Amino acid sequence: MIKIYVVALITISFTSMAQEKLHEKNVMSVSGVFEITLEPQSDASAPVGRMTLSKIYSGGLVGKGIGQMISKRTEGGAAVYSAIEEFEGIVGGIKGSFTLFHTGFMSADKQELKIIIVEGSGTDGLKGIQGNLSITQENGVHYYELEYSL
Repeated sequence: MIKIYVVALITISFTSMAQEKLHEKNVMSVSGVFEITLEPQSDASAPVGRMTLSKIYSGGLVGKGIGQMISKRTEGGAAVYSAIEEFEGIVGGIKGSFTLFHTGFMSADKQELKIIIVEGSGTDGLKGIQGNLSITQENGVHYYELEYSL
């Protein structure tokens, strides 16, 4: 019975420490705009579209993103895409790079977009970066907001 109590006490202590460390992380946010160039790639035998992407970011992110996107649109109009993008530049004044992973779904009824920083992908001053990116488009302009912690 004492051993169970000690194990429970240790578990509670570790859980409390993990929660404190999570709250210690300072979540920051930067926003701005980006320009994107998509170049279709030839994959005649594949039932999906593939494109290379090139982005120029300005605002809280200053730099470039390069990557590849795979997408599919159904006859009914629903569409999905995934992409891997490598960002290199400056985030909130800190230089480095990281990988973004995109997944998106769109139908007549709903839209979902999730873009995360791949854990462990940060380099230089951005080593250890975590977070997610949201994108909106208005009148042909692409806006982003990056919420992150270092």
